[in-house]
Amino acid sequence: MQRRQNNPMSDYDRIADVIQYLDTHHTEQPDLAVLANHVGLSPFHFHRLFSNWAAITPKDFLQCLTLAHAKTLLQKGNSVLDAALNSGLSGPARLHDLCVNLEAATPGEIKSGGAGWTITAGIADTPFGKCLLGENPRGICHLSFIESADGATEWTALQQSWPQAQVRRNNNVAAQLASRIFEPANDIQTQSPLRACVRGTAFQVQVWRALLQIQPGSIISYGQLAATLGKPAAARAVGTAIGQNALAYLVPCHRVIRETGVVGDYRWGHIRKRAILAWESAAQFSTEKNEPALQASAD
Repeated sequence: MQRRQNNPMSDYDRIADVIQYLDTHHTEQPDLAVLANHVGLSPFHFHRLFSNWAAITPKDFLQCLTLAHAKTLLQKGNSVLDAALNSGLSGPARLHDLCVNLEAATPGEIKSGGAGWTITAGIADTPFGKCLLGENPRGICHLSFIESADGATEWTALQQSWPQAQVRRNNNVAAQLASRIFEPANDIQTQSPLRACVRGTAFQVQVWRALLQIQPGSIISYGQLAATLGKPAAARAVGTAIGQNALAYLVPCHRVIRETGVVGDYRWGHIRKRAILAWESAAQFSTEKNEPALQASAD
């Protein structure tokens, strides 16, 4: 992803800034020029930024941010989830979450705190800002978006999760993993599944595995997810389990919203959650319209 020279603001910073701006100015229906000016870019560069980041034009991308769009997806939630459960790897152009083998750490591994393990971890760029990625011998064990100024808080959280493990820093390995997780895949059938190792209760792991059945560009409510688990009265418990997910984006807790259609809270910030949902919806929107990823003229 291209970065502008001599400007510390990243592409994702600008995306998040625009989303926050729209939260308070959506009734004014700001056009391309207004949004571009808000983030200090020309309309041309702003259009190019969105096209590179979301793979569709700003006009179509902003449609993917609307509450009406979220409500429409929510109304389709049950049928979309059923289709995902029945169809496996059909459809989306981006790496499908069913290509993730999610394994639970054993009670002995949890009790030992990862003793004898070496966790290779590092900072990597993603479409949603920098992240900290960690991989132990069983698979990816940590993925969090960096919210602290220097990443120290995230490093501490990783070490506390596996206090007896040795942590070896390697940003190159993290970048390779991030590329597989966040970049489009031309042929998902040819890629070996990503392995992930999580520590959690049996119920938490059950919830996280259910999240992997929700296809990119789709959403579901807490109550609907609880119902698919055969526990329709456990929406609150499902929400708690989702909040304990330590693998941002990879285990897609961002695809669960409130029954009202409101996006709601997210461990790594509600603005980032909206950006991820819009990004995934944009990819699906682009596929359905069968349009080129980039368009030459600004909307």
